[in-house]
Amino acid sequence: MRTAIISDIHGNLEALTTVLADIDNRNVDRVICLGDILGYGPDPVECVELIAARCEWSLLGNHDYGALYEPTNFNAAAEQAAYWTRAQFNRETNDEDAVRRWEFLGKLRVRSALGNFLCVHGSPRRPINEYIFPEDAINSPVKMGQIFDLVDKHCFVGHTHVPGVFTNEPEFYPPADLGGVYRFNEEERVIINPGSVGQPRDQDPRASYAILDEDEGLVEFNRLEYDVETVAKKIHAIPELNNWLGDRLLEGR
Repeated sequence: MRTAIISDIHGNLEALTTVLADIDNRNVDRVICLGDILGYGPDPVECVELIAARCEWSLLGNHDYGALYEPTNFNAAAEQAAYWTRAQFNRETNDEDAVRRWEFLGKLRVRSALGNFLCVHGSPRRPINEYIFPEDAINSPVKMGQIFDLVDKHCFVGHTHVPGVFTNEPEFYPPADLGGVYRFNEEERVIINPGSVGQPRDQDPRASYAILDEDEGLVEFNRLEYDVETVAKKIHAIPELNNWLGDRLLEGR
């Protein structure tokens, strides 16, 4: 079984369609999403439609939660984007379509199982909004120990927009250090972040996602060029969205 794992689309339609097209060429059996379909980007409605149509299931991210309920603990730009996103769903000319999309978002789960893998958006401890940063492997051993205590075998997370593998040593390995592929070691537990489709933050603006190959016992990390300039221009053209949200896409931050 080959499963494409995507996360943190953030209303970026150009990045999402590029990633889905690549998945279609890679002999993938299913697609799952770790959440944050919404937030920051200019095409939230279209992204929800695609995720609903293409993914076997999706999780609830903190920005999805913010659009559904309230954007708590958001910075000013993210809060403005959450309210603007909500307005796009409420501006539908077809009430049935609007209701269907809201119902889809309202049914998103906060955690799910993928075989031996626990899947959450944030962390096993706080599945919607706890960040697991690469530097936590060195700077926060107590935090990492508590998180790994909740991982029976392996776990997939999103939220930080930085791809890589945490091991229970603890250590963090970016994809470049792994040659783009992590091969499972039965003696270690791991937490894997596929990176962000629509808002990369590792100084690489390319869209990021991963493929889990259960038969081969590995995860492949993939990066793709997409039309990031068009997305930035779309954001700049929306008065309710902060220009900074477009600017940082160009730098992957």
